Amino acid sequence: MKSLLRLLPLIPLILAGTFSVSGVSAQPTGENTMNSKPRLRGVQLYTLRAEMDRDLAGTLEAVAAAGYRQVEFAGFFGREPAEIRTLLEAQGLTAPASHFPLEQMEADFASVIAQAKALGSQYVVLAWLEQGRRSAADYRKLVQNLNHWGRLCRDAGLRLAYHNHDFEFVETDGFIPYQLLLDGSDPGLVSFEMDIYWMHKAGQDPLDYFARYPGRFPLWHLKDATAAGTMADVGLGIIDFPALLAQAEKAGLEYAFVERDDAAAPLQSIRHSFETVTSW
Repeated sequence: MKSLLRLLPLIPLILAGTFSVSGVSAQPTGENTMNSKPRLRGVQLYTLRAEMDRDLAGTLEAVAAAGYRQVEFAGFFGREPAEIRTLLEAQGLTAPASHFPLEQMEADFASVIAQAKALGSQYVVLAWLEQGRRSAADYRKLVQNLNHWGRLCRDAGLRLAYHNHDFEFVETDGFIPYQLLLDGSDPGLVSFEMDIYWMHKAGQDPLDYFARYPGRFPLWHLKDATAAGTMADVGLGIIDFPALLAQAEKAGLEYAFVERDDAAAPLQSIRHSFETVTSW
């Protein structure tokens, strides 16, 4: 009885997971703790767009079976986000980020917010600008829109992010568009999803951006490149991902999504990339 009484003050600590016995901490571990390594168990479903279009539920099952725990959408394949969320939950998956088209953002941003929340996403991502929307005036207007949409996302409990390709590094009217977007957007409202392949394709060093803009890159796309510059499964190219991941904390990384736009065998591709990523 006396021993039990002596343990009573420790019960809150034990329940909180912070009590240590013989120097072994009972602090919980795993991908959801603050001190765990960056979340590397995500896949961008654009890689599997044909499979998703044919059999959405079956493809999500295969994604989960491959070991992934997070997915990122780029379109909803004719389904309602709430319906998709039910399918995700059945497979133990979440969708922390989703891509939305510029046209929808401009025409009806309220619908963007509603769909993201129905899906359970944290990040609303603008992922593409058509060729005709890349003028100097377009980019300057986009900076204003990103700040406005970022404020709307913040007020809704979400976060806005911009995803790059390589065209944002083509000088336009005396400026580099990516630089304009970074410098002109409010860090408190607008984040960036860095596509590592497209940074490499554009001849840019992600580490330089992590150092200059710490904390602005919570989302990454892990997509490898061959020496010839074509896309490859992660681990079959020349990009030094472990070196980049060593700076993940500085970058602000929260979610990394494997992707390969042109995979001939998409399911095989994501399985190989998963094996590589989880070996780091």
